[in-house]
Amino acid sequence: MKAIVVTDQAAGMAGMTLVERPEPQAAINDVVVRVHASGFVPTELTWPSTWTDRRDSDRRPSIPGHELAGVVTALGYGTTGLSVGQRVFGLADWYRDGTLAEYIAVEARNLAPLPGDVEFTVGASLPISGLTAWQGLFLHGRLQAGQSVLAHGAAGAVGSMVTQLAREAGAYVIGTGRAADRQKALDFGANEFIDLENDTLEDVGGVDLVFDVIGGDIQKRSAALIRTGGTLVTVVGPAESRPADGMAVDFVVESDRAQLSEIVRRVRDGRLRTNIGNVSTLDDAVAALNPTERRAGKTVIRVRA
Repeated sequence: MKAIVVTDQAAGMAGMTLVERPEPQAAINDVVVRVHASGFVPTELTWPSTWTDRRDSDRRPSIPGHELAGVVTALGYGTTGLSVGQRVFGLADWYRDGTLAEYIAVEARNLAPLPGDVEFTVGASLPISGLTAWQGLFLHGRLQAGQSVLAHGAAGAVGSMVTQLAREAGAYVIGTGRAADRQKALDFGANEFIDLENDTLEDVGGVDLVFDVIGGDIQKRSAALIRTGGTLVTVVGPAESRPADGMAVDFVVESDRAQLSEIVRRVRDGRLRTNIGNVSTLDDAVAALNPTERRAGKTVIRVRA
């Protein structure tokens, strides 16, 4: 099968190459999926799990990518809940070969059924962004109707999901980003927008929840804005600054079939829009993943037509 592999951590995405690899076999509780589309998060090439296994042993050359949509072609021993020929989407294990390939072996529990009226490219754009937003807002942030949310990177893949899900839940959303992102963030449902390069962040006043995808100084300044009992949720590692009278939670997103199903249901009925910035074929993916200009939104690789 065709697959993109990485071998040199220092090279980053410039070190990606398209090669031929053996097709994977299904282990216990696995399925093999013929990948039709794969989402990609560039920061994963800085994650230790891209380069080592759970025992910290070198596993290069490794296939990156963790988001997928495709069709089940084989079941491992003991696998239940899915069937051969079924359309699925989900989130692959961090420590195993990933989704930038024509086939992948993945634990069945990490996948959910993909309805026939949802395109594979849309399905592949949802798992990391959608689950990160869902878990950050509702599991870790305990968001309630009537609360206010400061959503950093509101025009990005995660931030746009945060904005939409928070608005649906009855929250008031203040999006942030660069000046060029203003209209896109507002289009995704932000009630107002803060240009982090030209506006004063502190002018937003107090908020109940900060969803941080940036870290650094922005995170520190945001922590000071959280009201008593509020929460700073971050996905960029342990918080460097904590709210004076609130909580700080950092988390790594986990696959969850029920949550995936809730997310795709909202896509089907029009309550949730995907944020796809670029679509490429697997053959052209190496060039597409090394763009000469900044692009907002998720990069999706269409593995099969």
